[in-house]
Amino acid sequence: MKVAVVGATGLVGSEILKVLAERNFPVTELIPVASERSVGKQVEFKGKQYTVVGFDDAIKMQPNVAIFSAGGGTSLELAPKFAAAGITVVDNSSAWRMDETKKLIVPEINAHTLTLEDKIIANPNCSTIQMVVVMNPLHKKYKIKRVVVSTYQSVTGTGKAAVDQLFAEREGRTDVPAVYPHKIDLNVLPHIDVFLDNGYTKEEMKMVNETKKIMMDDSIQVTATTVRIPTIGGHSESVNIEFENDFDLEEMKHILAEEEGIIIQDDPKNAIYPMPITAHGKDEVFVGRIRRDFTQPNTVNMWIVADNLRKGAATNAVQICEALAKNGLI
Repeated sequence: MKVAVVGATGLVGSEILKVLAERNFPVTELIPVASERSVGKQVEFKGKQYTVVGFDDAIKMQPNVAIFSAGGGTSLELAPKFAAAGITVVDNSSAWRMDETKKLIVPEINAHTLTLEDKIIANPNCSTIQMVVVMNPLHKKYKIKRVVVSTYQSVTGTGKAAVDQLFAEREGRTDVPAVYPHKIDLNVLPHIDVFLDNGYTKEEMKMVNETKKIMMDDSIQVTATTVRIPTIGGHSESVNIEFENDFDLEEMKHILAEEEGIIIQDDPKNAIYPMPITAHGKDEVFVGRIRRDFTQPNTVNMWIVADNLRKGAATNAVQICEALAKNGLI
């Protein structure tokens, strides 16, 4: 299994290499790929050093699969070239997510829809992934009508430059270029991605549109407010879900606890609930603060946390590759 990682020197690319190693994905040859300025650099994988190659060389090396994490522009330009060469692309950017001809995959939900014809496969937005992993088993049982979500998203979602900005501000340094329009340390920005004409941000509309596509149900209504906070390690979400049918709270907790990839942390009396600091480095989605919304029927509140570089990006992409390999599609 020849595996190319496009954007191998970036935050998510580095995490992909870690996840491939940790999950023992059957890599027989690793091809780290990046832009011209990174060609020739070394990256480590399973204790060995590999030299970064350029895009054209990577295509010539004919990997079975290429995991892209190099930004939307790069994906739009290069993913079709890889696909035309018969290479299956799993893309982490937003470039292909809402393309009607491309699948948007969270393996726990819709990996069964993948076929040999799917040469460009989209990995969803990090904040959407962790929410739908929890929503899916509940939708099957109780049928979701409406979701109201507010996110509390780590600076790692923006990339290394944002992490550098946070720590520079914390240390009182001014030698680092700002990537946010305001200070992020000791602050909260209700602003992720660009604002659209409807008053929502692109990130908020990603959660609306991607949820419907992944869940394969346009009837699910979603409204979102996405917020950047000065944390490292994961995204958190306050989620209010209204169902068509009533539910028993203990049964709901049991359904979630039985689901692969979900861990319940719900003992608030003993201060046990999900936090980014404890989700950091983990592949699972953590759920807690599960309680009825007493203001309206058939509605629950919960708190969902996951490491956005892991399940929100790298792990989900590798899990897509695992599903492809298991079904003989790569």
